[in-house]
Amino acid sequence: MYGFIGAGEITAAIVEGLSADVTDPPEVLLSPRGRAVAQDLAARFPTVRVCAGNQEVLDRASTVVLAVRPPQAREVLAQLTWRPEHVVISAVAGIPLRQLREWAAPAGRIVRVIPLPQAAFRQSLTAIHPDDPAARELFSRVGDVLAARRERDFDAFSAATATFAAHLDYLSTIAAWLAEQGVDPAAATAYTSHIFGQLGQSLIRHTDSLATLTGKHMTPGGNNEQFLADLRRDGVPDTVRHALDRILTRLRG
Repeated sequence: MYGFIGAGEITAAIVEGLSADVTDPPEVLLSPRGRAVAQDLAARFPTVRVCAGNQEVLDRASTVVLAVRPPQAREVLAQLTWRPEHVVISAVAGIPLRQLREWAAPAGRIVRVIPLPQAAFRQSLTAIHPDDPAARELFSRVGDVLAARRERDFDAFSAATATFAAHLDYLSTIAAWLAEQGVDPAAATAYTSHIFGQLGQSLIRHTDSLATLTGKHMTPGGNNEQFLADLRRDGVPDTVRHALDRILTRLRG
C-alpha cells in the first residue's frame, strides 16, 4: 500500500503507472489535496481511494510519497503525526534530507526522488537518494531506478530536469522557423516532433557517450557540423552551463 500527500501531475503519473493495465496493482491512498485529480484517479482505478485528510493517509500507509510544492512542504509535514516505521519519499525539489528528517520526525527513513512524467507509461528513470528498498520497489514498478551515491549528485540530477521547458522551447523555435518558410504550422510541428522523438528513442537504445553520438550525427563540412559550430561560437553551451549552475545553487540553498 502506498500513500500520497499531494495529488498533482506527478502523483497522477505515478498512480497511473502503478494502476493502469496491471494484473495485481497495489492499493493507493490519496490525500484530498488536488481533489479533482484524486477523484478522477479513484474513479478510474478500483484500488485507488481518496482519504478524508492527510493524516488518514499516514494512519493507513507506512510508505508515503510527499508531492507538494516546495513552499508548502514544511507546513504540510509539521501538521502530521509520523511514526518511526514510516518511509517518507519526498518528490519535493530543493528540500535536503536534513530538513526533511527534522520536519517529519520521528519517521525512520527519508528518501528523495525525482520521478518523471513518463512514470505514467512505466518508462521513468527515477533518481533516488539514498538507496532504499521501499523507494526502489515503488519506482521499479513505473520504470527503472538510478540511485545517486551522494546528495550533491542527486541535486545535480534535479538541476538537469530544469532543462525540459528550454528544450521544448528550442523545438518550438525550429517548428516556428519552418512555418516562417511557408510550411503549414501543423506539419512543421509534426515533423519537428517526429524527428526529435525518434532521436530520443535512439538515445535510449545506444550505449555510446553523448559526445560520441554527436560526432556520429555530423559529417566533415556538413550541415550539422556548421549548425553546431554556429551555436558554439555564439556561446550556447556556456549559457546552458551557467544556467544549470544557477539552478544548482538555488537547489542547494
